Amino acid sequence: MKRILPEFEFSEEQLNIVGNLARQCKLCEDTVKILYGRGLRDKDSIDRFMHPSKDHFISPFKMSGMEEAVRLITRARDEEWSVVVYGDYDADGICASTIMGNALRDFGIEPIICVPERTNGYGLSTALIDEIFDEYFPQLFITVDCGISCADEVEYLKELGAEVIVTDHHELPDRIPDCICINPKFNDGYIYDNLCGAGVAFKVGCALNGESAYKYLDFTAIATVADSVPLTGENRDIVFEGLKLINNNPSLCYKQFLNKADAVTAQTLAFTVAPKINAAGRMGDAKSALRLFNETDENKIFDLSAKLTAYNVERQKYCDDLYLSAKEMIKQRGGTGKIILLCNEDWNSGFVGIVAARLADEYCCPAILFVKHGDMLKGSARSIENVNVFEALKACEEYIAEFGGHSQAAGVNVTADNFEKLSDALEEYMTAHYSSDDFVPTVYINGELTGEYNSKFVKELEMLEPYGVGNRRPMFVCEESSLPVRAIKPLSPHLSIRSDKIELMYFGGSKYKKILECSAPKKLLFEYNISSFRGKEYIKGFIRDVAYGKDAGAYADDEIAFACIDMLSSQEVNCNVQHISRGQAEQIIAQKEEGTAFIAWDYNTYKSFATHLGGLGVDLFAPSARHFKSQVLIAPLKEADLSGYKRVIFLDNAVKGVRLSSLEGKTVELCEENSAPAWIKSLSCDRDDLLGIFAKLSANSENLEGYTAEDVAKRNPLGDKLQVFFALKVFEQLSLISFESGRLEVIRGVKSKLENSPLYNMVKQMQAE
Repeated sequence: MKRILPEFEFSEEQLNIVGNLARQCKLCEDTVKILYGRGLRDKDSIDRFMHPSKDHFISPFKMSGMEEAVRLITRARDEEWSVVVYGDYDADGICASTIMGNALRDFGIEPIICVPERTNGYGLSTALIDEIFDEYFPQLFITVDCGISCADEVEYLKELGAEVIVTDHHELPDRIPDCICINPKFNDGYIYDNLCGAGVAFKVGCALNGESAYKYLDFTAIATVADSVPLTGENRDIVFEGLKLINNNPSLCYKQFLNKADAVTAQTLAFTVAPKINAAGRMGDAKSALRLFNETDENKIFDLSAKLTAYNVERQKYCDDLYLSAKEMIKQRGGTGKIILLCNEDWNSGFVGIVAARLADEYCCPAILFVKHGDMLKGSARSIENVNVFEALKACEEYIAEFGGHSQAAGVNVTADNFEKLSDALEEYMTAHYSSDDFVPTVYINGELTGEYNSKFVKELEMLEPYGVGNRRPMFVCEESSLPVRAIKPLSPHLSIRSDKIELMYFGGSKYKKILECSAPKKLLFEYNISSFRGKEYIKGFIRDVAYGKDAGAYADDEIAFACIDMLSSQEVNCNVQHISRGQAEQIIAQKEEGTAFIAWDYNTYKSFATHLGGLGVDLFAPSARHFKSQVLIAPLKEADLSGYKRVIFLDNAVKGVRLSSLEGKTVELCEENSAPAWIKSLSCDRDDLLGIFAKLSANSENLEGYTAEDVAKRNPLGDKLQVFFALKVFEQLSLISFESGRLEVIRGVKSKLENSPLYNMVKQMQAE
């Protein structure tokens, strides 16, 4: 289950300050609460944040080294030196190289632009320097997005006779290169230290060419978003102005990546544009991305855009394959502990970081994925908010050949014979230093919707764009009970939900449909969204998650019964069933073995075991998380994936065997010492009652609402909903009706006996027991 916490809590004094600021700024108090909580504590800082602009740009000459760099570049132009710009293979490096190259051309220098490939490694190397000097012999060597940690390589450049300017944004090492260095991390007059590499290159462009360099704000914005630096301060101004440029006058070189119908936002850059640029580097062809950004011929732009799009598709496939491979390894191990360590020599080192981040998010624990190179395993670590993976690695460094990084991400190399030792040591460290609460996913909210929404407030939230790192989109919560829910079209996983407070959409929310419909108290976590259609604005809430308590099953008797009838109508799967007593089930619970799923098909079963099950999470119908940590699951739906659990215990036999397809071939321990659920007795198997329902279906089939048997039973006045659903599932088994077309079809002329329905026979048998 998830933990829901307010992003900020305010004292009475702070609330008074917020109220005064709201009146001064003419904003809603709820808007100012968000801004105040995020560090904007006075009218000037709030006004600046709400109105980002190039007018707020800081003078580039406040950055140490800038004046010296301009003098040296001016000399290089005047004396017609050969100049090389050296970048990096990711989106920030490609954009930084493009900006610096264009700025130098505008200044009167025709530079040579070089970017390494991923196989060359990050930063400068003597081997690449030799290649560049063999071909170009530059007199001035300018780095972008790298170089600050390359003191030795800079000395080598100087020995070869080149002047060097390092422009970078990464953390400062103990030893700084002995050359002109421009980096916002220096403690100088430049008051903002979160620029990306392209942002620093942009500042050099402004120092050389003044405001005419603003035409490169589009590339700067793309890089700023792609490099996941905070969208606060000057970065916010850069991205705001860059998005204006992209929306009003996009460059041909990235126009192919944009949807012409939609306004481009920071999210567009993050999820549509940046991945294609990064894909080139990950596929070993960063130079194609650089060529695209420096090309003017439309035909070549089209070809290069298509190549990067194809690279991205290929990259996604590699990542998906690697992810599935890692998931299968986790399943074979029977779940996870407090940290995931996996290794495979067939994986691509360019993708393990992406997949490690995905697994860390999914399993809510750190993940380190390694690729084997000879006797050395090269790994990429990603962590979760509450766990400092760098400190964990540092504590286990006796087993590590090399590592570096920060609290949330690290690179780590280990010899093959130390892999298991490192795995055990990290697991011990996590157990000793972190509690189970540290591995519970936390969602931070910015307010609760208790009545009708305030449209002024929602529109002010739009002014907080661009959203991203350091300025996440605010999340809100509303408490609901039973809600009317519909798929937006037949068999769609996307739901439309109508609340008294706001109209809601839940993309991919079909697994929560029953939870939303039942009367259990629940919290809907959502973001506000404003859309326009034919000149009219619409405000909706986009649901991001649903949370509910352990007692939700007490309010969901009907929905549990629907799920069980649906399960009973499915075929049994081939698995190894081991029958156990209630006492044995209680002993298994007491063992607290990680990776165990306890399945109850009736809420009363769960209640009878509740004192033994203790602190385990309880989910209804589907696991709320995709990891396989021990938990209770009540009435799982047919599509629920339980394949990754190490052990599966059925606490009752209300669905007569194992019918979950994800348990095919697994061992399931089944306890039968519990009474049949009450809803079984409420169903009628009387022939006349079932024929009466069929007659209503036949007479009204053209007018009935619903895409599935459950929809038809719930949305039409055909009688008791559970009885109608039971009848519909029986009729489906007898081929008297069909939903294959996305609606109910009564099949005329078919005759069959009720006893030909396995569901009908099972229910009759259960009623007789």
